[in-house]
Amino acid sequence: MFGDLSGMMQKLKETQQKVEETKKRLDTVLIDETSNDGKLKVTVTANSAIKSIAMDNSLLADADELEDYLILTLNKALEKAKKINENELANVAKSGMPNIPGLNF
Repeated sequence: MFGDLSGMMQKLKETQQKVEETKKRLDTVLIDETSNDGKLKVTVTANSAIKSIAMDNSLLADADELEDYLILTLNKALEKAKKINENELANVAKSGMPNIPGLNF
């Protein structure tokens, strides 16, 4: 009914391995995001791990302003990371799906 079941299972195992390899690789993909005025720069990985935060010393004078800068800039960076992560993992998963009649991916 589904053809070569052991072949499909092997392909799924290979895809799972490729997904894990892609996740590890995404730890090395860095996304930089800078505030509009350049006072704050953050770097995150495509797996959404914060790697660095650099800021202008003027931001240290006002905690509320610093918080706003951090929230806005980190959210932009994390959104970019999420899109990269989802696209990369979707491509790996799609390429490794077995050909099952009736399922179109």
